[in-house]
Amino acid sequence: MSYDTEPCEGWQASPSNPAKAPKRQLAETVVLRCTAEEKEKLKAQAEAAGVTISALLRATLGLVKPTRRRAAPKVDPRLVAELSHIGTNLNQIARAVNTATAAGEARQLNGLQIITELTAIDRQLGALLALHQSEEPGDAD
Repeated sequence: MSYDTEPCEGWQASPSNPAKAPKRQLAETVVLRCTAEEKEKLKAQAEAAGVTISALLRATLGLVKPTRRRAAPKVDPRLVAELSHIGTNLNQIARAVNTATAAGEARQLNGLQIITELTAIDRQLGALLALHQSEEPGDAD
């Protein structure tokens, strides 16, 4: 087995990590003449895809690899805020348990209080789920 004998630095230090392909320089311009309606349709398609018109045309011509990104679902900001509050509560409980365990005080934890807090969080999540499902009856995820 032979390895490249040239000096390697940084992320190129290993033969199992080959050099990355150079980034393509988009320096050339193509002019496309179209009607106003066609231009509006291109703009709408690009906006719907979340890309520029240039990127849309490159993808249509097969000049770029298609990305596998899915559009983020539209979510009620109130739902996200409530889930954030619940996540904060869970983190506080986990931090308290981990701190007590690391300090050797696991026996001093109040198990009933922890279970009560977790049950309250479970109920909050259930209520949020029921509220969210009742607002969007057509969406059965």
